[in-house]
Amino acid sequence: MLKTADPAASMPLRQLYLIVFIEGFCSLGAEVIALRRLVPHVGSAILVTAPTIGFFLLALALGYAAGGRVSQDYRRIVARNFLLSALIAGLGLAGWTVDLLFKHAQPSLIAYLLFVGAVLCPIAWLLGQTVPILTNLMHHERIGQASGQALYASTLGSFLGSLALSLGLMQWLGVSAAVVACSLGLIGGCLVLAGRTPKMALASLLTVAATVALNLHAPATAETAYADYSVTPVQLPGQDHPRAFTVNQSVASLIDDSEPPHYTRYIRHLRQILLEDLGFRERDILVLGAGGFTLSHREPLNRYTYVDIDPAIRELAEQHFLKIGINGRFIVDDARRYVAGTSERFDAVLVDVYSSHTAIPSHLITEHFWADTRHALKPEGVLLANLILDGKLESPYARNLLATIERVYGRCAVEVLHKGRPLSNVEVMCFASSHPAHTQPYTDELNRADLDRLQTAQ
Repeated sequence: MLKTADPAASMPLRQLYLIVFIEGFCSLGAEVIALRRLVPHVGSAILVTAPTIGFFLLALALGYAAGGRVSQDYRRIVARNFLLSALIAGLGLAGWTVDLLFKHAQPSLIAYLLFVGAVLCPIAWLLGQTVPILTNLMHHERIGQASGQALYASTLGSFLGSLALSLGLMQWLGVSAAVVACSLGLIGGCLVLAGRTPKMALASLLTVAATVALNLHAPATAETAYADYSVTPVQLPGQDHPRAFTVNQSVASLIDDSEPPHYTRYIRHLRQILLEDLGFRERDILVLGAGGFTLSHREPLNRYTYVDIDPAIRELAEQHFLKIGINGRFIVDDARRYVAGTSERFDAVLVDVYSSHTAIPSHLITEHFWADTRHALKPEGVLLANLILDGKLESPYARNLLATIERVYGRCAVEVLHKGRPLSNVEVMCFASSHPAHTQPYTDELNRADLDRLQTAQ
């Protein structure tokens, strides 16, 4: 049988469970938003997500311990924690704040640690105190019943928060809307706990105003659960109103209003391979990673299919970048899942998938993925891959990635477009008709070069 606590500090049980629910919803919501904010700057690899989750859980555990030591002023302390968390979330999780941090705090590891240590962990620590503190106001016949009910409400909030933010708000209104929702939820909980005192009402109003102001964005910019997009003018000599299509702070494509339009160099190079070197006409070309949809722009000779995981990219590109409809089909799907499961076969598959400037999602660089791309090719089809690697191809990442592709396709053509730069577009071309084969170096003692050359001539 439920009993109320000391009248001086009691509050209805429904309100207590509501507060604990808000804590779960907003704490996990802050973690989801933080992981998404990190994607444009450090990617989404397990080396990023696992430590972030670990630091969050550590701060949460420390919050539990701190909350267990509180022995008085339960409502006031939780209300204060909610207000501080709302302020930190509203300001610290804003896109502009994170962008500025990673721009000025270099290297990126320093910015990452500052973001996790000064934004995410304080939120987790403050909200982690909620359940231990408020269980002091939940008087049941058994302590286990009180803590069990509180943890149930908190975990239920976490479950619904992760789904509602990632599958709801982020998809339809953007990441900034999710930040505002978390901050407002915490402000609501604060007012329930503290009442509508003038001091608390003023502090809450200022927090809401700062959160909303900092999370507003220009109409040409879109945020989704997958990426930040923007279309911005750039200065390029000899071009007519050039503009860049930016995905996660990186230029994905360029176009201008000239006749014919100018495109970025790697797109021009890929067009040359397809239309001139290979002479493709009336062919089916699959493009994994939509970018700015410029590969097929004003190209009527072949049929194009674009696959991208984010449904919002098409509308943004058509309205603000291309200013016309895309040329080709658009399929919303994960690139690996699509090539593994499609029954269609294509004359060419282009892999051009990035989550940030140099980060290809980890599941799209494995031997199994490249084998899936072969599955989607016709017997005489060609694989094209746009990679961003060091210009000398000396890094372990470059060597291992190229070796992984050739383990599936055999020898491939590799061309570095910007040979004098630390990072460059590297174009890889492989043929489905090729296969890995045993190689034997030529030596002075055993030199089969003449025999091999004769076989090639035949």
